[in-house]
Amino acid sequence: MVPLSNLLAFSLASVVLIAVPGPSVLFVIGRSLALGWKGGVLTVLGNAAGQLLQVAAVALGVGIVVAQSVALFTIVKFAGAAYLVYLGVQAIRHHRRPAAPKRSPAPSAPWRLVGQGAVVGATNPKSVVFFVAVLPQFVDYASGAIPLQLGLLGAVFLLIALVSDSLWAIAAGTARQWFARSPRRVDAVEATGGALMIGLGGTLALTGSKS
Repeated sequence: MVPLSNLLAFSLASVVLIAVPGPSVLFVIGRSLALGWKGGVLTVLGNAAGQLLQVAAVALGVGIVVAQSVALFTIVKFAGAAYLVYLGVQAIRHHRRPAAPKRSPAPSAPWRLVGQGAVVGATNPKSVVFFVAVLPQFVDYASGAIPLQLGLLGAVFLLIALVSDSLWAIAAGTARQWFARSPRRVDAVEATGGALMIGLGGTLALTGSKS
């Protein structure tokens, strides 16, 4: 089991790292602007579920293979980037559909929103590299059960990120409600959310290359 001192140090480091907005936060903000805070929170849950798969892969030794393989890393990177662009385009297309004045985003099945977040979380190559590089530094190898320790550390990180990202989703969704008082403003916000996701997908595709 992870020593308490290691767990506390890792939790503190995680809080500091998560406090700095990164790609996950930008994705959540974009979704919340396009779908409202409920859609944003469901996206956060899905994103965490997808990254939980990454933690499991790292604990079982698969993550390091992806992180060190140029071909696999590139495939994961472009798959995640393409899906982000797809979600952004869908958000922009949705706001252009003729419809009656709207006060709230069109409802979508919760499982679908969670599933979309999970795809993005599972195909985020930057988090794979992060888990591979950081988690082992806080493992006590003398205590054994290395996969269990890695899984526990990853779960702690995701729990902290879940709380933080949910707060971002609620904040962005609340701001969206103010803009929703005007159909034109809410359309502009939805388009902004879509553009944010497209830009994030493009940035992901163009950076973090392996060589």
